[in-house]
Formats: sequence, structure tokens, C-alpha cells
Amino acid sequence: MKKMAFTILKNDSTDGDGGFGVGVIDLNNITPIIIDCDKDEAYIDIDALHGRSQIEKKVRFSPDKAHATEEYYAYWIVWMAMELNDKGPYYHAITASEVRVAKSERRIKLGYKSLPEQVNFLDHAMKGKTIIAHMDARSKELLRAFLQQTNADYYANTPHDVLHSLGGA
Repeated sequence: MKKMAFTILKNDSTDGDGGFGVGVIDLNNITPIIIDCDKDEAYIDIDALHGRSQIEKKVRFSPDKAHATEEYYAYWIVWMAMELNDKGPYYHAITASEVRVAKSERRIKLGYKSLPEQVNFLDHAMKGKTIIAHMDARSKELLRAFLQQTNADYYANTPHDVLHSLGGA
């Protein structure tokens, strides 16, 4: 599996005269992380920014959780926002939305996700809000370990309130 680093922080392209690029959403400081609850792993999947992550391919999603049947794989799509301060880059905000995919062997699987929820959580992360209280403890633990292992410097610079929401100190 190809190891992927976090998104590189760039300058704001909307600075200046207010012409080209104004009103464009800049996703340069957002990294999508997939938490696979069944495999107890976390990994970056940049394609999740466009709704095309590995877990979302060949799945017919519905906003109704019953659509994913009782036998399903559980995932979280985590939106991680990074910022830069005088100490260096840090994890600024975290949000997560639930995704379920039926385990049944079908060409097109059935699944659950709320697209409005995903978009709203992405927006909240971009605005610096951390909303992960609805995640289970094991998933938060996986995410915290992944963030520490991926870049310890980012983790060390992260504000206490964000670390506290992950169950860390």
C-alpha cells in the first residue's frame, strides 16, 4: 500500500485583487482519513474529497441506515484540517461522518452515508471546528494513534482542546 503524506499547506490563492479564484473553495489544508472499524486501521484516501474513496466505489448509498442491512462494514470519513502557526504546522480541526457498506457479495453493494452530513462536516473542519463526540472510543483511539505516528511534530503542536476531543492530553 502506497504511504501518503498529509496535504502540503499553500498560500491563499484568493489574496490580491479579488479577481480570478474568488469564491473557490480551497481544500489544500484538508486531508481525508478513512477509519476502517473492522480492520482496526486508519489511512489517508485523497479521493474521499470527491466522494470516490476506495470504500465508496461500487456502492449505492442511501441516507437510510437500514439500507446497509444488519451485516455491514463500518467506516468513518474524517476531515482533518491543518494550519500553520509560529511553532509550525498542527492539526487544527477534526470532523467525522459515518459510512456503512453491506457485506453482501453483490456487484453494486448497498450502503449508508449522509452526503449533506459529509459536506457539512467538511465545511465545519475548514472553519476550524472539531466535532467527533459521536465517534466510538476505539475509532478515536485509532485516529489518535494514526496522527501521532504519521507526524509527531504536527501532533505536538496541536491545541489541547483538539487533543482532548481525541481522548489524548
